[in-house]
Amino acid sequence: MRGAQVARLRAVPAGLSDALDVVAGFDDALTDGFGRIGDRGAAALAGLADALAGTPLAGPVTAAVDAVTAGSIAPEHLAALAGARSALLGAAHDALLGQLDEALGRTRSQWTTPTTRPGEAAPALAGARAWWHEVAVTGWRGVDHEVLSAAAGVVEASLAVPELRRIAVLLDGLAAELRACVPVATMAEVPARRWADLWARGLLLTEGTPATDTDGTPSMVSGRLLPLGVDVHSHDTAVQVQVHAVLEPADGGPALLVRTAVSAAKVDTIVGPAVWRLLSAHPLLLTALAERRALTVTDLPLRGGDLGWVDDRVQLDEPADPFATARVLLPAASAAATDPLDRHPTGIAEPVLVEGAAIRDEDGTLAVEVDGERVALAVDRLPAAGPLTADLVAAASACLGLLRWDDDRWLLQPLAVRAGVKRRTVQAHNGDWACGVTDPKVAKEEARAGDAVAVLRERAGRLLRR
Repeated sequence: MRGAQVARLRAVPAGLSDALDVVAGFDDALTDGFGRIGDRGAAALAGLADALAGTPLAGPVTAAVDAVTAGSIAPEHLAALAGARSALLGAAHDALLGQLDEALGRTRSQWTTPTTRPGEAAPALAGARAWWHEVAVTGWRGVDHEVLSAAAGVVEASLAVPELRRIAVLLDGLAAELRACVPVATMAEVPARRWADLWARGLLLTEGTPATDTDGTPSMVSGRLLPLGVDVHSHDTAVQVQVHAVLEPADGGPALLVRTAVSAAKVDTIVGPAVWRLLSAHPLLLTALAERRALTVTDLPLRGGDLGWVDDRVQLDEPADPFATARVLLPAASAAATDPLDRHPTGIAEPVLVEGAAIRDEDGTLAVEVDGERVALAVDRLPAAGPLTADLVAAASACLGLLRWDDDRWLLQPLAVRAGVKRRTVQAHNGDWACGVTDPKVAKEEARAGDAVAVLRERAGRLLRR
């Protein structure tokens, strides 16, 4: 990535600020609750209807706004509002991603809508939909332990249905977060945007019934998978590692920019490097990350840019330096279009390589300077499960990371750095500790703290034996 490319990211896409203002107004109304909509909330909802005028959603959204304002809220009204909010953020996502692709010269395939037929409705789906409805009526400030206790049964029922586990994990995580904040009414500042994002996503996931493809299975791909870096997402109730990589298809086709992910349930006491032990069912992936090796994959399902992970269809390959992969293959790799439901400005995460740049400290905020142009570094996103630290990033001469858009600006989230430490050039990657901590000091601390995963598994085994 060069300075001229960074400069192109400075311009704000037309209409972006207005769209985000409309969303912010909606989020404030949701915070207060649709069951007691006031003048400010009614004006915000009217603004949402105006923003969707002239689109296919105009009729349903106008009807939903009229119903909420009149105090009569049906499930279809909330679905229309959630869809309208997601459509605005999707448009913002597309504008920003188009700007980024133009700046980087990155090619991206067009989205193809899959042909589906409705599946059989699961009873748990109705329960999840009812819970999202109750939350919207009460608003975040009205959430109490009674509302949250109702979520437990919905989560349990949804986890029993494989097609609904995505809904279950989302609902479980949000309920845990809300539970830690009760009483929400006394909070000085409610994370309205984040919670509204989760509400809209959860509600839209419950619309209709689980669908099945009628145009065949997802495309199956084989070839050589070269990891670029890993983004660790850790929550109190779940952990996911998302690997960004370049796939060289076995049929000789153009290189593809893909990502694959594995996840596991967890409790809030499992933090830091211990989260890797929860993913021990995927030893080949962990080994590839820890040893920086490529993988040979055979017939893995590919949907858009998301590569499904199947352990018995993967083999370890030769060592592959992620920096070399990024330098040689990343510029020409083709990216995939984003699923409409996943289109959100904060969901943008595009791998880039920055070399020969200086790291500057701007009033406590680290930024990488490329040909006089600066991009702030999102060091607050560095996971405790890896060796990357703010000090190591500050000493970097090269950074492999994800370009993200957050807080009205572009940020670079480091996934790996090359830095000079004690007159030696070293590399540090988020996935270096996937098979165990390699830093002696951190390993000692881990040993003193004990193996929380082993303890919890042993206790769970005792309970199951009783």
